[in-house]
Amino acid sequence: MLVYGKGFLKCEAPGVPFLYDKRKSFFTKTKRGFHSLPLGTVDRVYFNKNLRYSSNSIEVVEKAAIDMGSKEDKADNPALSSYDDAMEALSTLISRRNRGDRTPTRGNRDKLEQVITYLKILGLEDKIKELKVIHVAGTKGKGSTCVFSEAILRNCGFRTGMFTSPHLIDVRERFRIDGLDISEEKFLQYFWECWKLLKEKAVDGLTMPPLFQFLTVLAFKIFVCEKVDVAVIEVGLGGKLDSTNVIQKPVVCGIASLGMDHMDILGNTLADIAFHKAGIFKPQIPAFTVPQLSEAMEVLQKTANNLEVPLEVVPPLDLKKLDGVALGLSGDHQLVNAGLAVSLSRCWLQKTGNWEKMFPNGSKETEIPVAFCRGLATARLHGRAQVVHDVVSDPQDSSGSMETPCGDLIFYLDGAHSPESMEACGRWFSSAVGGNKSLSTAVNGYRRHGEYGRDFNRVSKQILLFNCMEVRDPQVLLPKLVTTCASSGTHFSKALFVPSMSTYNKVISGASAIPSDTRRKDLTWQFRLQRLWEKSIQGTDAALDHTLKLDGITVPPHDFLCGDAPQCGGAAGTQVTSSAVMPSLPLTINWLRDCVRRNPSLKLEVLVTGSLHLVGDVLRLLKR
Repeated sequence: MLVYGKGFLKCEAPGVPFLYDKRKSFFTKTKRGFHSLPLGTVDRVYFNKNLRYSSNSIEVVEKAAIDMGSKEDKADNPALSSYDDAMEALSTLISRRNRGDRTPTRGNRDKLEQVITYLKILGLEDKIKELKVIHVAGTKGKGSTCVFSEAILRNCGFRTGMFTSPHLIDVRERFRIDGLDISEEKFLQYFWECWKLLKEKAVDGLTMPPLFQFLTVLAFKIFVCEKVDVAVIEVGLGGKLDSTNVIQKPVVCGIASLGMDHMDILGNTLADIAFHKAGIFKPQIPAFTVPQLSEAMEVLQKTANNLEVPLEVVPPLDLKKLDGVALGLSGDHQLVNAGLAVSLSRCWLQKTGNWEKMFPNGSKETEIPVAFCRGLATARLHGRAQVVHDVVSDPQDSSGSMETPCGDLIFYLDGAHSPESMEACGRWFSSAVGGNKSLSTAVNGYRRHGEYGRDFNRVSKQILLFNCMEVRDPQVLLPKLVTTCASSGTHFSKALFVPSMSTYNKVISGASAIPSDTRRKDLTWQFRLQRLWEKSIQGTDAALDHTLKLDGITVPPHDFLCGDAPQCGGAAGTQVTSSAVMPSLPLTINWLRDCVRRNPSLKLEVLVTGSLHLVGDVLRLLKR
């Protein structure tokens, strides 16, 4: 039964799925932000005979209880009615202003003890031991592995909870229940409960937790109160000293592909990085990993042996076993992540005693159950190999019929920011714009009316929209991307370097106002990126004045993308024809739209990469 208290569902409430209309675009609006829409939630077959829900009627009752109670709460406590207030509170927990302002984890050995203390204050220390957790670490692919695992088990009929990072638009993306971002009402309820208790008990030298620690304990609060059957937890950074590593007895652990990233924190060798990732292994708890370089594999195997962990190396998924079903996440590299997810899900079912219940007649280890295939096919993860068709219309066409001819604008979004992930991104983008034309109609995007069959009349241009954090090495990332694309016959016509809108000292909601262009934006880093691009592409070291601010650059003319237009984005007197520094991201998106409005024969295929923050900012703008 539903338990009503102050208008919100408390921890005694049964699990209730948030259903959706499959006919809606993935940009379906909610009160704030937008949900990730996992296909198959409504019409899935429930295999678990003990499942606590199977009817939409429960959701109706729950919504009525929330709506009725929230009116009372707004009067009693105005803070609960304001999502922006919660974001302001979260922003006070940010302990650094820039990505590079970090203290090495080697000096934070008391961090896990602090997280345990916070859990005790919230009364969660013993309760999280009851969670049936899949814990996943890795350099690249851990988020995709979590999404595949969650989708598989959800399609097996289980109530799922998933905690991932970072979020792209709204912080609620980090907390998914049954494949959907947690509702705003529930988020506020659990958020303020945690906030109030930690504020009251933060005494005797114990301060409020930093942002990620708070979000971690909030995730445990949500999963405990929502009574999830399985909690899929993605490691934030590293593993051994990550805040999520307070999980003492997960059901199973996974290590996705390892590579050179976050060296300022985890060490300068692959062995150092593997040491931190293997820190999530627990004595005698089964673990799975994907094929790794020998330097990393040796560390993983040594750690597993010391803890008596049965460690199994999982090969990439064989597509032949899916009987023609395509993965929900695009790119050949996703076969590695899908293979790991299948093994993690199968092990979880076996260790929790559910495998025999679901498959009483037995199932060969080499077979992939139908429910697994459905989960793999319907998994969704925004910002990773995602295609979005921008709906561009003539502003003079007030009817909204979009009958006025204009070009096509397609965004290919991937938050790659390491050498390995940049290579995977290049392979995916080349495949997407090359031979696989059907990819552009994927469920992650949408087409304009009447677009089918017109591509043969289009002049296609591949454009790079790039930014990366200053802690990254663009001298490695950019050449890796260009070389990978060129090896598949894909060449960028132009590159645009743009600052992100996101800041590191503030958490914003999906409905927050998009900041207006500032006249004091420092573009020093973007000019450095442009210089590296020109040197690698043109073989010349363009004499760019990288100290220029917004007032010192010019926006390229609209024919810049169609031909060679000099002096685009550089200082006066320089000839830069293959790239441009753009003053702001909103201006860039509008400029791209103007370009295709002016040229009906133009098809712009824009790869957005280098930073998940940049990808999130672009999605925010396209959503508006």
